[in-house]
Amino acid sequence: MSDAATDNGRRRFLAIATTAVGGAGVAAAAIPFIKSWNPSLRVKASGLPIEVNISKLEPGQMIRVEWRGKPIWVVRRTQEMLQDLARHNDRLRDPLSQEPQQPRYATNATRSIKPEIFIAVGICTHLGCSPTYLRDGFSGQMDGIAAGFLCPCHGSGFDMAGRVFQGQPAPLNLVIPPHRYLDDARVLIGVDEDVG
Repeated sequence: MSDAATDNGRRRFLAIATTAVGGAGVAAAAIPFIKSWNPSLRVKASGLPIEVNISKLEPGQMIRVEWRGKPIWVVRRTQEMLQDLARHNDRLRDPLSQEPQQPRYATNATRSIKPEIFIAVGICTHLGCSPTYLRDGFSGQMDGIAAGFLCPCHGSGFDMAGRVFQGQPAPLNLVIPPHRYLDDARVLIGVDEDVG
């Protein structure tokens, strides 16, 4: 075998090997670039519904989750909290929830699908602060209310149905997000209840 034949074989091998390695390098470099065009997992998840397990939620207990970048409250109301809702309608700005701050199926006295479970966006309708859950009731202007939410920014008070009291800076009741129950232990927030 001549040296020229060996050199041609070696050149061909080196050309193919270099092309293969170069092609693999280009592909490896292109994958992250192409993936960067896709929305991040956080962006994808921001608009998706979230499933919340409420099976271990005790009466009076509240859990917080996040949906679309907003705090969502899920509270298991006690019987005392539910009974208290009808006792102070005359002290509320919008007791019948006539403003569209909730889905149609939550336009009722408890502003919920299941009376014992309250689900709301935990943002005050005044300037966007997050109210504090007062499990043991209010003092001062809203004295006598069994439990509710008090905004630390400007003092707006909301009852256990998220309805704002009269004379408060907040103009509207708390927002009720779309939601539906998958079963007794799980609720899906971000999807409307199947009605009809």
